[in-house]
Amino acid sequence: MFALAERWTGGGPGPWILFVPVLWALAVFGVVTLLRRTGLRPGGPGRAFRGPRATARADAPTPIAVLGRRFAAGEIDEEEYWRRLSVLEEHFGTGPKGGTA
Repeated sequence: MFALAERWTGGGPGPWILFVPVLWALAVFGVVTLLRRTGLRPGGPGRAFRGPRATARADAPTPIAVLGRRFAAGEIDEEEYWRRLSVLEEHFGTGPKGGTA
């Protein structure tokens, strides 16, 4: 059997020597992937990834609602209300309601 291998490789291990490091790399990758999927990460096992935390609260009032509250409380006059409302509608892309754009 050694005589057959010697004819193609010249007596050395040949290109099959690269197969062992590839197998080790696949084994390490598999173990790391398995550990990451089973819960060995910050937050404990079974913690679902929910992405980055939202910076704004879900129940926070919108800028247009805050503007309406300030107008209703008398903090700003009608002219300032309409001027700021038009800027906010342009910024948030809502546009005028019921009219032609």
